Amino acid sequence: MQLPLPPQIRTQAVIEAIDPAKDVDGFHPVNAGKLASGHPFLVPCTPLGVMRLLAEAGVVAAGARALVLGRSAIVGRPMALLLLAADATVTVAHSRTRDLAAECRRAEILVAAVGRAEMVRGDWIGTDATVIDVGINRRADGRLVGDVAFDECLGHAGAITPVPGGVGPMTIACLLENTVTAALARRGS
Repeated sequence: MQLPLPPQIRTQAVIEAIDPAKDVDGFHPVNAGKLASGHPFLVPCTPLGVMRLLAEAGVVAAGARALVLGRSAIVGRPMALLLLAADATVTVAHSRTRDLAAECRRAEILVAAVGRAEMVRGDWIGTDATVIDVGINRRADGRLVGDVAFDECLGHAGAITPVPGGVGPMTIACLLENTVTAALARRGS
């Protein structure tokens, strides 16, 4: 299933109609519960891709101050759970967090998934922070931009993902991995 669905369709009802064993997006309440309990099976693909990006870049989450900007069930919440499982000290913030800029500056790992074009500004980024931009927004001129003002943040961040071309390919790779995991589980392998 591809989200978002049209407004006349009840998204949660559709998600719950999917067999949890075939839920390669990792959205079903059974899979969300397994992730929350520390026994993940099929994990939401974007947060899983972010964790792979961090690992491949040599970013150690254990002990790091991580901020997840966004609280959605699709990215924000599972991202926080995966970072907690990797022993990061995690804060979840959102558009209504007081002094959001200060919260962002404290983060050594910042995952922006709030859904607002270029909301995170350069002076919000702590020195050498790793910035993962999950957002994808279309500007009036047709350009795709993330939730992070990339050019402004580039000089502050130790590492930063671009939009497009950063997290998106990892999401697709993790979707394929979840598909294989689900198929092997059904075979009993």
